[in-house]
Amino acid sequence: MALKVWVVEAFEFKDDTQIVPKYNRKVKLRADYDPQGISLQILELDETNQLLEFPVDSSTECSKVGISSYLFNVDSETILIKFSSRDDARQFTLAIAKVKLGKDASVFSVRTEDSSATQYFQFYGYLSQQQNMLQDFVRTYTYQRAILSNLDDFKDKVVLDVGAGSGILSFFAAQAGAKRIYAVEASTMAQYAQKLVECNNLTNSIKVIPGKIEEIELPEKVDVIISEPMGYMLYNERMLESYLNAKRWLAPGGKMYPSRGDLHVAPFTDDALFMEQFSKSNFWFQTCFHGVNLSALQNHAVREYFRQPIVDTFDVRICMSKSVRHVVDFSEADETDLHTIDIPLEFHILESGTCHGLAFWFDVAFAGSQQTIWLSTAPTEPLTHWYQVRCLLEQPLLLKQGQVLMGKVLLVANKRQSYDVTIELTVEGTSQTSKNTLDLKNPYFRYTGAPVQPPPGVSNVSPSESYWSQLDAQGVRNAVNMVNGMSVNGLGEVSMDTSQTLINNNLMASNLIALVDAQHVPDPPSQHASSGAPGGQQQQNQGAQPNIHPGCIPSTGRGGRGVVAASPTSTHQAQLIGGAISPAMFTSPPAPTHHHQQAQQQHQQPLVMANYPVSANLMIGDYAKPGNGVALSVFRQ
Repeated sequence: MALKVWVVEAFEFKDDTQIVPKYNRKVKLRADYDPQGISLQILELDETNQLLEFPVDSSTECSKVGISSYLFNVDSETILIKFSSRDDARQFTLAIAKVKLGKDASVFSVRTEDSSATQYFQFYGYLSQQQNMLQDFVRTYTYQRAILSNLDDFKDKVVLDVGAGSGILSFFAAQAGAKRIYAVEASTMAQYAQKLVECNNLTNSIKVIPGKIEEIELPEKVDVIISEPMGYMLYNERMLESYLNAKRWLAPGGKMYPSRGDLHVAPFTDDALFMEQFSKSNFWFQTCFHGVNLSALQNHAVREYFRQPIVDTFDVRICMSKSVRHVVDFSEADETDLHTIDIPLEFHILESGTCHGLAFWFDVAFAGSQQTIWLSTAPTEPLTHWYQVRCLLEQPLLLKQGQVLMGKVLLVANKRQSYDVTIELTVEGTSQTSKNTLDLKNPYFRYTGAPVQPPPGVSNVSPSESYWSQLDAQGVRNAVNMVNGMSVNGLGEVSMDTSQTLINNNLMASNLIALVDAQHVPDPPSQHASSGAPGGQQQQNQGAQPNIHPGCIPSTGRGGRGVVAASPTSTHQAQLIGGAISPAMFTSPPAPTHHHQQAQQQHQQPLVMANYPVSANLMIGDYAKPGNGVALSVFRQ
């Protein structure tokens, strides 16, 4: 992994006049690749302990001293490195000179600001960011399936992995039988990738090369290039240009994975999103913020918020037209083709409404010899870490069904590894126009993880009736819940089966108990009483029934009422949705007569568990367990 290692002596300056040994022993000086130049590390001779590390770039203060020494100003100290031989000193001097003079300047360095590159490679050097991408199941599994579904493209072939990161694509290529794999990674993640290669015993197959693809050299041409170069809106981060630059190492007839990218663009309507962004600027409307008038900046705040692309996901039904597709064939395109991307637009509006901007997503294809696999970030597909992107118009457009919306999207690359996105839209046959320029480098990450809500006004039938119809179709009456021994189906119909024991042996093993004791359960009406008993006797039996609150929503009449009317807990009124259990159910009934007590002892069906006592003070949702202090007699059948 190291560019070069030398055995040296290190000295430091004391009081600018005295030079003393820094470590009192010889040490190793190791030069590693760094995105901005070279990273120098001073190590023990056995390389087990790092003593000092500092970067060297074009701005580093350093100088050659004599024939075999080099002087560095590092933070608050000055260090002198003395080499063992002139040849070692000459090699080191040449390496430093290339960095200082910019002789290794590449296409990447020309098109990228140093500050942007530093931030970019630092970001992808974190394991947490690599984990975020690896845990994107759609992304990772699609890549693996695309590779393993096209074994003929990889078996015994030489593969180049551009921007390898943790090396996951290189491992997939090894699984497919690749002969050699060059994993090129410019961030410090290259060191971790090397550890994974060694851990998985693939050092003979995978060679990790630290550096930018624009700057490294390979010993041979490759048969396949694999990479994951897509950013938000496909083009953000400008890594696609590095991917296309790598084709200089591709043998004639070689394969590109992915081989094609489609950017989809569609007009959308979303009043909530528009108002959310616009209202952010209301803060600057204040005329007395701690005695300061902020209102002069309100218009500037609006423009700033509307320059932010929105990164989140949405219901595809907010799109007002079919998407326009812009295609890039990676096998044919040149990296300069991506410096300016002009996408003409023509949308035939399908639904009337307000157009608040344009929505973007992308698909990429892996066109293998045996099978073509697609990876999609469309709003109709499972969510990925790319989400979707929406660009708002500061001046929305009112559109009618059948109208044609014309315009273009212009993406101009900048040195911050991103694009300035300009949208121009015109409603054909009218004077309505709108234009906005957005900074793709500065998006607003709006996704919260909440389920995507459908747009309002898309229901053509009653949602309530549709919901109940679905329940009926699913056989909701078969899905019953036990509430204190009563069966309550999805339509609120209540019944109680007193002809058999309600608690079976399996239920007796649980920790839940019925909340009615046996003496409070009324007699089930006899066959004779139910058919011909005098009205007074019927009223007496009804008075002992548990009180079921009627609720407040009348039943829709689903299901036969005859079955419900036979239930001992039914009221004379129609059963009502949402009927509740009253606390009055658990109060003691009027004292029964002696004859009634004898009949009750003969016919009572205990509705309690055999193993646990019951407290009359317990209510729905209370639980009793052995030893919790409930001191009532145990009921047994």
